[in-house]
Amino acid sequence: MSEHPRTFFNFSFFKVDPKWRWMADLAKDESAKEVEIILKNSQMPYRSYSTLGLRDDAEFLLWFASESIDEIQDVISKLYLTVFGKYIVPTHVYLSCTRPSVYAKNSTTRGWLGGEEQRKYVIVYPFIKTRGWYLLPLEKRKEMMSEHIAVGQKYPEVNLNTTYSFGIHDEDFMLAFETDNLDKFQDLIMDLRETRVSEYVQVDTPMIVCVKKDLISLIRSLG
Repeated sequence: MSEHPRTFFNFSFFKVDPKWRWMADLAKDESAKEVEIILKNSQMPYRSYSTLGLRDDAEFLLWFASESIDEIQDVISKLYLTVFGKYIVPTHVYLSCTRPSVYAKNSTTRGWLGGEEQRKYVIVYPFIKTRGWYLLPLEKRKEMMSEHIAVGQKYPEVNLNTTYSFGIHDEDFMLAFETDNLDKFQDLIMDLRETRVSEYVQVDTPMIVCVKKDLISLIRSLG
């Protein structure tokens, strides 16, 4: 039986050169449409989000999904060739891919790859565990993860995309929580902090809140 194809996730955060805001509104609108056409013609699933006013290191996110990292590079290269592309600079870039979980039988993705409708917010959450976690016996890790997973199941308002960065980026995991209610997400994180798994967290920042916005509206909002 062949293995199900894995999907690569690319989370690309950008800032905009202040010179962009001096361009004529008509030119900015035309450039926004140019970017939209480029991304639509790529036929690659993507989502666009605003981080404007929420971070000092990023103003928007483009989240891509593809079975090929070559396709991801191609679409970003074409983005840079647009007028708008001349005015943006990447500030955070994360790469990860899907794979079966060793901790949950018949695990499914409840968010984007699970086919669910896009929620208002996504919280992008890179994650590194300590070396001590991987030295624990597998059964011990499964026991602690069962507790961790049970906490997450108490919050159906929050969908979770878990992908893996081992060997292809600096993180161990990339978590992307989707929700319409940030209060519920905050409650979830506070509860997860009380599980035994949290003792083995080495790095879980930045934690970036992003607001759903269609591409044209997103570019127009940048000034």
